[in-house]
Amino acid sequence: MGEFEPRIVGFLCNWCAYSGADLAGVSRLKSAPNLRIVRIMCSGRVDAELILKAFQLGADGVLVAGCHPGDCHYQEGNFKALRRVLLLKRILRDFGIDERRLRLEWISASEGEKFARVSSEFTEEVRKLGPMTLATFLVEARGCEQEVAV
Repeated sequence: MGEFEPRIVGFLCNWCAYSGADLAGVSRLKSAPNLRIVRIMCSGRVDAELILKAFQLGADGVLVAGCHPGDCHYQEGNFKALRRVLLLKRILRDFGIDERRLRLEWISASEGEKFARVSSEFTEEVRKLGPMTLATFLVEARGCEQEVAV
């Protein structure tokens, strides 16, 4: 068996982080091939359900990347993303899942080098954490749903 290769989903803001990723690619900067990019219009549009669904479907890590604070094309989207990610990190902790599996970064369109560095660093961090224990996640998530449904 080979070394564990993490599956990472990246939700990237169309206006900044996605353009930064594009710049990294055009500049031929080395970045992690494990990152599967989903282009979104704003990091503030990434809701908790979407992130949890990524984990449920087998992601070992989730990266949310948006515009720097004050530069959001939708005024406050990145602040919404920040609040959601902080809340989700607490929820993940409650599920017994290491909160380092979820990361929020501010990456502008001109920061191709930063995108390459962040994607590589995050991949290495998730690799050290090991595979996501999906069975544990599902059991605990189902228990939570049952409690909520009562």
